[in-house]
Amino acid sequence: MGGPAPPRGIDDQEPRTVIAREPRPLRSVRRRRRRLTALTLVGLLAVGAAGCTSSGDGGDGDSAPSSPPPSSARTVVPPEPHVGFDYQIGGPYAPPPGVGAVSRDRTAKPAKGLYNICYVNAFQAQPDATDWWEENHPDLLLRSAAGAPVVDQDWDEALFDVSTPAKRERLAAIVGEWIDGCADAGYQAVEADNLDSYERSQGRLTPADDLAFARLLVDRAHAAGLAIGQKNAPDLAQRGRKLGFDFAVAEECGQYEECGPYASAFANRVLVIEYERKGLARACARWGGTLSVVLRDTGVRPAGEAGYVRETC
Repeated sequence: MGGPAPPRGIDDQEPRTVIAREPRPLRSVRRRRRRLTALTLVGLLAVGAAGCTSSGDGGDGDSAPSSPPPSSARTVVPPEPHVGFDYQIGGPYAPPPGVGAVSRDRTAKPAKGLYNICYVNAFQAQPDATDWWEENHPDLLLRSAAGAPVVDQDWDEALFDVSTPAKRERLAAIVGEWIDGCADAGYQAVEADNLDSYERSQGRLTPADDLAFARLLVDRAHAAGLAIGQKNAPDLAQRGRKLGFDFAVAEECGQYEECGPYASAFANRVLVIEYERKGLARACARWGGTLSVVLRDTGVRPAGEAGYVRETC
């Protein structure tokens, strides 16, 4: 991979000899899902279908078995359906009573005695990481026609270029080290954010591209003994399950009435985060008895910090 080691987050205690890390912000930023219109969704699915038939590298892996092969080294254990859940990617704190599973940023330590999910920004660069990627792996950033990085404007994150098998392999080697770090830290699962990066790619990526990269991440996670969660993209839930995702992390599926595809694909192993009380009410009314639902503030702040919000059904 080459290049100097980038700066490290203050909570990241891995040895500095590891060189495949991007710099980290002191706090992760949660991603709020953009809702698709029906017309846009139909168009994206059409692009994805075309990508599957024309791809020569296996596309999104629709021919994959419905369940991932067992790891030869460690046992993969997904979260239980309807487990008490807390979303702490903005900073760790003592989990409230009744919580059995918690998601935290990969730079944070797991919560003792709970099922721990490690947040990894797998398809886009962290906001302060673009310079490092430009210096060390400039060709792995997706480029516009003018040659500038394609950026998720909502969160100032440059998209990774997962459009070719060779680039996907190289990116998987880097992100794979982060996944291995999650396993070494004691996490039981990984949450791979931004499966829906193709929506923000200016038409330069397809669903098939993101799913093909996701397959590599699934294999890496399972080899490390970690379950892996699909993050958002309800329209890809069935295909995500086919290629090996073990559960789903769904933001605002109650708000936008999109929890059903996740619940069906992942047998209710779905962790739902709502950011508005209207969304919480909808999620609880329909899914409160089967899915794991939590309301968080939009900054996913630690308990005790101004603006912290957490409620459940």
